[in-house]
Amino acid sequence: MANPAKRRGDNAEREVQGILRDLLGIASARRALGAGRKDDVGDIHGLPATCIQVANYASLDRAVREKLPELERQQENAKATFGAMFCRRRGGRYVVVMTPAQFATFWREAQPESVLTGQTSRSNHPKW
Repeated sequence: MANPAKRRGDNAEREVQGILRDLLGIASARRALGAGRKDDVGDIHGLPATCIQVANYASLDRAVREKLPELERQQENAKATFGAMFCRRRGGRYVVVMTPAQFATFWREAQPESVLTGQTSRSNHPKW
């Protein structure tokens, strides 16, 4: 039988897999096997250009301190544009954590070109 920490981690990965399938409708989101390898590319596969790390620690601070640097390495290994860490909090609720660079990449990619160039049409400009 697996040790309790591994069992908690495996359960959290299954939960996140389900969350991503439910919220995004991506049936291909699946747990990755072979965690801890030197060329680790994240805990959940199936989201294009995205690396997902899952943490289920009693301390959210510890999860961020230890797992966020791992996510950055995994994202680099996977050559993924996006990276996010799902942290399970006490009581079973999750939060998603990103570095400022990961958030900036996500935000930039989500914007229409007009926002990035500073161009707005007159009809879109707020009237004050």
